[in-house]
Amino acid sequence: MTVEAFGIEKEFLHDLLKQVRTGRIQLPDFQRGWVWPHRGITGLLASISLGYPVGTLMTLQAGGDARFKQRPLEGAAPTVTKRADRLLLDGQQRMTSLFQALMLGEAVQTRDDRGKSMSGWFYADIQGVLDSSLDRDEAIRFIPADKRVRDFRGQVLEDYSDPAKEYEGQLFPLVAIFDHNPWMTGYFRHWKFAPEHIQLWTAFTDSFIKRFEQYLIPVIELGRDTPREAVCQVFEKVNTGGVTLTVFELLTATYAADDFDLRRDWAKIRGRWNDQQHRLLGDVQPTDLLQAVTLLATQARRQAAIAEGADSDRAPRIGCRRSDILGLSLEEYRQWVPKAVAGLLQAVRFLHKQCIYDTKFLPYGSQLIALAAIFATLGAEAEGMHARARIGQWYWSGVFGELYGGTTEGRIARDLPEVVAWVRGQTEENPRTVRDARFLPERLTTLRTRNSAAYKGLYSLLLKAGASDWRTGDTVNAAVYFDDAIDIHHVFPKAWCEDNGIPVSEYDSIVNKTPLSARTNRIIGGHAPSEYLQRLANSGKTEIPLIGKHVVRHMIDVDLLQSDDFEGFFEHRRSALIAAIENAMAGRE
Repeated sequence: MTVEAFGIEKEFLHDLLKQVRTGRIQLPDFQRGWVWPHRGITGLLASISLGYPVGTLMTLQAGGDARFKQRPLEGAAPTVTKRADRLLLDGQQRMTSLFQALMLGEAVQTRDDRGKSMSGWFYADIQGVLDSSLDRDEAIRFIPADKRVRDFRGQVLEDYSDPAKEYEGQLFPLVAIFDHNPWMTGYFRHWKFAPEHIQLWTAFTDSFIKRFEQYLIPVIELGRDTPREAVCQVFEKVNTGGVTLTVFELLTATYAADDFDLRRDWAKIRGRWNDQQHRLLGDVQPTDLLQAVTLLATQARRQAAIAEGADSDRAPRIGCRRSDILGLSLEEYRQWVPKAVAGLLQAVRFLHKQCIYDTKFLPYGSQLIALAAIFATLGAEAEGMHARARIGQWYWSGVFGELYGGTTEGRIARDLPEVVAWVRGQTEENPRTVRDARFLPERLTTLRTRNSAAYKGLYSLLLKAGASDWRTGDTVNAAVYFDDAIDIHHVFPKAWCEDNGIPVSEYDSIVNKTPLSARTNRIIGGHAPSEYLQRLANSGKTEIPLIGKHVVRHMIDVDLLQSDDFEGFFEHRRSALIAAIENAMAGRE
């Protein structure tokens, strides 16, 4: 295929969608159907409303030698009035999502995060759009097909089932984006032409609606003389299966304009972590690294503004949200990525000292990003005992307070300056994460799997306290951890507990679990503690009292094991674990 076989032009989004509606743009039948999850569509709409690029489309002029059966994009079939002029090779998922959300006039058929089918309408929260502190994704809402939001009992919490209720709720239906005058007229009448609402609408139009009206998409068009085999090859190369553009991909495209390959740079950085020493970084994604880099860059911006006399309330904020990352210049990336990588490596060393060696027992991946930024900022200042104690107190407060689950960008952005100032002695006020952290004793009996950060944290605290393998007496370090397949196992075996009527809420909780090697656990089997202690002694050709010296390092009273006293053991261990948690959250070793 020669260069003359294709061209590239920018076309208005509205014009492209009208071509989808009439059938001038259709799909070659080898394209598979697809429904994006509603969050993916939300992200796409948000990007367009901000003027961000959403990628290039690729089309093929119809009517040439490469003849394919045609079909309309999903949802467009009832409106199609002609055969296609162009076939869409790349961009099906984006164009289908945009057509259904903006032009179809019916509820969008999509799916939730678990893949379950759902239908509804996309709305823009007018005031949310104009709130600069709110991510644009949060200002775009997906409302059920009947336009009523219900709680889990089915009771209606919000109702937008007629225009008056939309006006009252300040929710603009995106299906009206390209013909908004009727809705605007109703909105003004509803609010009796109040000046403040006219002003609000004008600001919303300028910052949101006009973005859609003026949005241009690059379109690469292959000529109708393109051979069939070339079309198939191009399709296989460019089609990505409908994966939403990530912030990493957007920055990759942005930096490419300056001849910088972000993907290659990430691969080079990631290649340094392919060993056991950096196993904790195994789940770090490129967006995670970009978050750490953005934290450092935005922190530097804020500090520079304050140094130049800006009021702290007006200085740029520290952040690592999607919008913050998209604002990261190539110069800033190049400046701060080495420090972010160094911070991640320091964070790994810190976590090893907390006896956290493996991603499956890393309490929070998100807290690792905050930790990396803290170490990158402090550098050598983080190496002192005082600094390590305070960083440790903050870290364990986040873990046992279970504060780093869900959306954490705001907490990370607060913790970075607060922890740094606290470590440097610039303030004696505890960081908010330390102040917010609470651990209720009754939480212990609900910690049963490593889905919980506190469960993983307790496992590591036991290792840090000097827990050694009962059979060998070896204290667990990184080498022993991997070589001996250390994992968490029951103290009173499950089979014994069930035979003796112990409730599952007790025997399967973290109170009845401890780190042991795979071989030690096999010797324990399903036997009573009094029996397996003797089996362990026989296996190591030693005496039970020596085995007991290893058992007590796990915060266990060996006498209670020898007497098979589950109730006494449980209460003693529970108290010991609570004390260990309290010490960690208070910064006491």
